[in-house]
Amino acid sequence: METFFIKAAQLIAAFAILVLVHEFGHYIFAKIFGIWVEKFYLFFDPWFKICSFNKAETPQEGKKLTWKNTEYGVGWLPLGGYCKIAGMIDESMDTEQMSQPAKPWEFRSKPAWQRLLVMIGGVLFNFILAIIIYAGIAFTWGDKYIEYENAEYGMMYCKAAHNLGFVDGDIPLTADGEKISAANFNILDLLEAKTVTVLREGKKVDITIPENSVLSVNEQMKDEKNGFGFMTYRFPMIVKETVNGEAAEKAGIKNGDRIISINGKNANTWDLATAQLAKNAGKTVPLTAISAKGDTVTANIAVSETGKIGIMLTPIDEIFKTNTIEYNIFQSIPRGIEIGVDKLATYVGQMKYVFTKEGAQNLGGFGAIGDMFPEEWSWYQFWIITAFISVALAFMNILPIPALDGGHVVFLIYEMITKKQPSQKVLEYAQMVGLGLLFVLLIYANGNDIYRFFIK
Repeated sequence: METFFIKAAQLIAAFAILVLVHEFGHYIFAKIFGIWVEKFYLFFDPWFKICSFNKAETPQEGKKLTWKNTEYGVGWLPLGGYCKIAGMIDESMDTEQMSQPAKPWEFRSKPAWQRLLVMIGGVLFNFILAIIIYAGIAFTWGDKYIEYENAEYGMMYCKAAHNLGFVDGDIPLTADGEKISAANFNILDLLEAKTVTVLREGKKVDITIPENSVLSVNEQMKDEKNGFGFMTYRFPMIVKETVNGEAAEKAGIKNGDRIISINGKNANTWDLATAQLAKNAGKTVPLTAISAKGDTVTANIAVSETGKIGIMLTPIDEIFKTNTIEYNIFQSIPRGIEIGVDKLATYVGQMKYVFTKEGAQNLGGFGAIGDMFPEEWSWYQFWIITAFISVALAFMNILPIPALDGGHVVFLIYEMITKKQPSQKVLEYAQMVGLGLLFVLLIYANGNDIYRFFIK
């Protein structure tokens, strides 16, 4: 239950940031062009709201619009937010206002190019936010990575990767002849390749990747929920520190000892060792290690009921050669742009899978998004995931679907080309159709989450 609340808190916090920025994009362009924004709300407020302030004042002709003309508030339903822009067909479906003569401060009274900028403002600000976050991550943490060839124990793979032919310990080398580098690894490059070459026990081995592996792997990884994704580094179980009074200290294990076997079974990497500890939970079993001096140490050790022996492991970046790329404030900005563009291109590339049977089955709603966040709060992971969702939100909103920003953009481009504005009835019907489609999609995507949770 605690894990659920931690994930939910991260999801709501991320959504709050993204919604505020998106709606502010619409708001600021509307203010620039003198368009009245009646309401600015974080989250939706059907039936009631959590709070609001500054009751909206109707603009007076001849007077400049200010922030006091807008009502600001927080709704109770954290599924989005909205700006209610006067003189615009939107989700509020305020047809009564649209039946009145147009006012100079209304959306419909402004030139098409100004209305276009208002509509793309949310998408633009979401993408800018992603770039700012990625730049901040680059500046704060830099880029740290261990080249795969420097990880002498290779990688550990998920079950889906095993099904493709990968074996724990494989070191990925190339995908269709292109080097696979940890510095810019993209799982799509690997799964969309025809042939991946790995180093296995000192020999190069080619693995043929079936078509549409992205979908099957994605589905299997959702079910597996292993905590590390497609693959992760294998590293030796080197004791950094023993816990006072715990089993390892009592058994005479010292700092710097490298565990190589547990109960006579191979345990020379963390994944093998933790598996053996889990199998021998609650038992006292022999453990063999190599000391920092190179001596072989054997001791009987009491494994706890949870598979623990009371040690802290040496971090992987203290074992293998780690490359670090640091960025100053000026270097972090282009790096943020580079990452943002790369994430957008990756997301766009994945969209082709949505229109397949398997892709539709993989669609997820808020549960799937929330599951992206870690079980323990990590600012690094929080910002990484928030930035990615911001990119996804920007792209999804610009799709030419009525009720989304992209739907409004299509009508505006049509107007700019033909010099003819679509009738209010056409816009109203398009909005209703778009809202209906989005509602069905929302039910389907979140229904998939419920199905996977209770059935699978």
